[in-house]
Amino acid sequence: MVEVAASSTSSSSIFTNYPLLSAVVAFAIAQFIKFFTSWYKERRWDFKQLVGSGGMPSSHSATVTAVAAAIGFQEGVGGPIFAIGLILACVVMYDATGVRLQAGRQAEVLNQIVYELPAEHPLAESRPLRELLGHTPPQVIVGGLLGIVTAAIGYLITVTISHT
Repeated sequence: MVEVAASSTSSSSIFTNYPLLSAVVAFAIAQFIKFFTSWYKERRWDFKQLVGSGGMPSSHSATVTAVAAAIGFQEGVGGPIFAIGLILACVVMYDATGVRLQAGRQAEVLNQIVYELPAEHPLAESRPLRELLGHTPPQVIVGGLLGIVTAAIGYLITVTISHT
């Protein structure tokens, strides 16, 4: 018979799940920052930035690094759970700067081609493809740093609360 031991930091409430909360907070902060960086660049409020992908900083990177860092702070970096979080973070960030970035660039070219088609062409009225899909390396790095900082601050808060 195999017995599964519960972690000393586990809790029955999702609201006290430190890695999950770190991820949600990092995502929210990144989207909030993105909303303002978009305004700074374009001088107009774009409410789609609060939920959309692409832009500075990468909320995907912030989310997955917050999870990995929080697991590392809570459980240590030697266990399989941290390994899963770290590999997940690396895959997501690699994908953001690779496949998704290139797909966005291809969408820009395809949209330009469709825009230049004559009005009688069957594709001339096609809905434009989404162009802002991926991230540049600086956007991913800033998002990753935001995730680590968010998890670190969350860890300090949880340690302070548990010692009072």
